[in-house]
Amino acid sequence: MKQLWLRLDPNAPSSQKAELLKMAEGRCNVAVLSPRDLSLAAGLKLKTASTDDRSEIKLLSGHNRPLSTIPANSAVEVVVKDRSDEERALQLVDVGIRYLLIRCPNWKIIPLENLIARAGDKTTLLADVSSISDAKVALQTLELGVDGVVLTPSSASDIEDMDRFLKQMRETVPLVKGKVVSVKPIGPGARVCVDTCELMEPGEGMLVGSQSAGLFLVEAEVHRNPHVEPRPFRVNAGPVSSYVLTPGFKTRYLSELKAGDEVLIVKRSGATRAGHIGRVKIERRPMILVETDLNGRLFSLIVQNAETVRLVSDGASKSVSELKSGDEVLVRVEEGGRHFGTLVADEMVIER
Repeated sequence: MKQLWLRLDPNAPSSQKAELLKMAEGRCNVAVLSPRDLSLAAGLKLKTASTDDRSEIKLLSGHNRPLSTIPANSAVEVVVKDRSDEERALQLVDVGIRYLLIRCPNWKIIPLENLIARAGDKTTLLADVSSISDAKVALQTLELGVDGVVLTPSSASDIEDMDRFLKQMRETVPLVKGKVVSVKPIGPGARVCVDTCELMEPGEGMLVGSQSAGLFLVEAEVHRNPHVEPRPFRVNAGPVSSYVLTPGFKTRYLSELKAGDEVLIVKRSGATRAGHIGRVKIERRPMILVETDLNGRLFSLIVQNAETVRLVSDGASKSVSELKSGDEVLVRVEEGGRHFGTLVADEMVIER
């Protein structure tokens, strides 16, 4: 689980510091404080890190200090400006320092990649950042990402935004089995291929559907066949009017998507990750309608009628061209309606 540490600007007004600490309670793992600010955290359920011995975690500088004099359970800060600083940080990783706080003022990605590759489970590697965008990059660098970030927020909303992003990174989608009751070709339509910047695996794709309350797991084009090479970056998602689930569990119309947007990539287990779109292709193709029944509720999906379009089931996937009544596919089901993509749980909406 990724960690979120808060660093308070020691020169900020006391009222702002108090507001940030209150917002951090329950959202942040540790507050990095100057000795004079330690009292502001009194009474809060929030661990503190400081150069002051009164804090729960001792904060030390990793520069110009013999390795043998650094307690293993401390938090050590290193500013990586050049190769020698990076070597110092790697030495601290190798001796198993509990927390290593890295700030990269110049090159931000390459030093972190080197440290992530070396760290493993030897230390908790934290990137010291000043913006949400830098935090997201650090958390996703080298796919594994750092173990957490130390954020110096400009406002309380930065803490909320970062907490929300971290929750999205570990969210899962509950999927249930829907029984296919009808499969019917319906003629041509404008269908959307979503080409991502990711490589997907068997059993992984996007949640798409004609109704926001019932979204089908459409598998990426990961399977080899005699006629077309696999395109594991692609989900042949359906017509322009269909819904697709995006990060934050919001829905969007496929017609709205464009290069650079984020979509939610989902495994058959329900595990999720965010992916960025590289391109969107809209073309007229023959379409097919799939309808399923879940305890008396009917949900439908329209996709291109092609062998490469597959729906995911519990242990496999099946091409829509081979799908038949009685087959089971995985569906995400929810109650309520959607307003501009956001769930309104108590709203009565009928979608057919």
